[in-house]
Amino acid sequence: MKKLLALALAAAMSLSLAACGGNNAGNASPDNPPAGSPGASSQSGSSAGSGDLADFKVGAIYINSQNDTSGYTFQHHSGITTAMKALGMDPATQLLIVDGVPDTDDTAVSAAIDTVVNQGADIVFGISFGYINPMEEMAAEYPDVIFSHGTGYKSNDTNFNNYFGRIYQARYLAGIAAGMKSKELGNNNIGYVAAYNREYAETCSGINAFALGAQSANPDAVVYVNKINAWGDEALERQAAQALFNTYQCGVISQHCDSAQPQMVAQENGRFGCGYNSDMTDQAPSAHLTSAIWHWNVYYQAALEAALACEGDASKFVEKMGGPAYYAGLAEGFVDVSPLNERTAAPDTQAVIDAVRDLIVSGEWDVFSGVKLSYNITDGKVEIIKTDAPLMSNGEQLKDSVLVEMAPEIVPAGGPSVDDGVIKGSMNYNVAGVIEG
Repeated sequence: MKKLLALALAAAMSLSLAACGGNNAGNASPDNPPAGSPGASSQSGSSAGSGDLADFKVGAIYINSQNDTSGYTFQHHSGITTAMKALGMDPATQLLIVDGVPDTDDTAVSAAIDTVVNQGADIVFGISFGYINPMEEMAAEYPDVIFSHGTGYKSNDTNFNNYFGRIYQARYLAGIAAGMKSKELGNNNIGYVAAYNREYAETCSGINAFALGAQSANPDAVVYVNKINAWGDEALERQAAQALFNTYQCGVISQHCDSAQPQMVAQENGRFGCGYNSDMTDQAPSAHLTSAIWHWNVYYQAALEAALACEGDASKFVEKMGGPAYYAGLAEGFVDVSPLNERTAAPDTQAVIDAVRDLIVSGEWDVFSGVKLSYNITDGKVEIIKTDAPLMSNGEQLKDSVLVEMAPEIVPAGGPSVDDGVIKGSMNYNVAGVIEG
């Protein structure tokens, strides 16, 4: 049974309904394509199996402000509202939000969940990795409510799943843009503002994929990683970006952090950058090249359709979703790069990105397949050259799912043909050319 009264702490927290006041919230955009785009579910709300669509309530717990104009929370919020509208829901009356919830405070997360559940939420989305334990606990406490956790790995067999995607594929494409720009500049030093590195497979695989993409376009590229040990902190993000320019004289930087601060710092320094989560060209029009982005609405529409198809029985959710973990990539339209900023990108960057995207989507090649790419470009036409480059450590070739115990360097620029579990959960090495400062 849903609680009748929220905990005192929950009552004290700010609850926002439809909190879609920002001009961009809920609108289809290059970052959040409308339903029907590649990878989006084709079902409509009327066919989702519920006669109570207008009464269905969606709860969302955000780490940053719902009114952000770029970055992590912005992209999730835009994805949720876009999906709701595609299914005929009204975010103004059916979306319940508690934002600014730190992912380091389990009590605050639990209180936020109490708040939206007691307001009638039928499904609760928690978008930050650090929400993982409270989401698991509250899913058990509220068995008649659906819980869906972003970027995590915990789940149950009934009302609690997790969702993430092959963002490493998009990071490889962004790396191409960075590598081509670094080559044009004659500066092989590329910076990377990271939340973490080898502590989490998510960050580690993203850094590796970006580096491999950069090296495919500029074999001499070196990626210097400056980590802030937090998923998002605007002050630290800004400091880390400036340090990359000051210490390594990077010509281009990228990021795995929440805000556009690294891109803004790049512009202030007359340098260039690749963002993350959303298109950050508006925040740094003279610096931004492209961003690795999420089309979160692809997942949120699929999850809402599955929830509606449960017809009030939350215990059917994981079954309706086809399993406890949702994991999709470029082929499903779940991840991509934002439109290339032609004012800043090196010539022929778009042609190379398009050629590699097609290669990944077709299933012919993937980032960690043990095959290195390089390119010949003639009159705007791209020839992709493939070279075997198996991962090596101490002179021995690594096999699938065998990990490096925090080795300082992997000699060739390539990757093992690892399974999804390694990329998502246990990758703990950096490829050659990645240096953590």
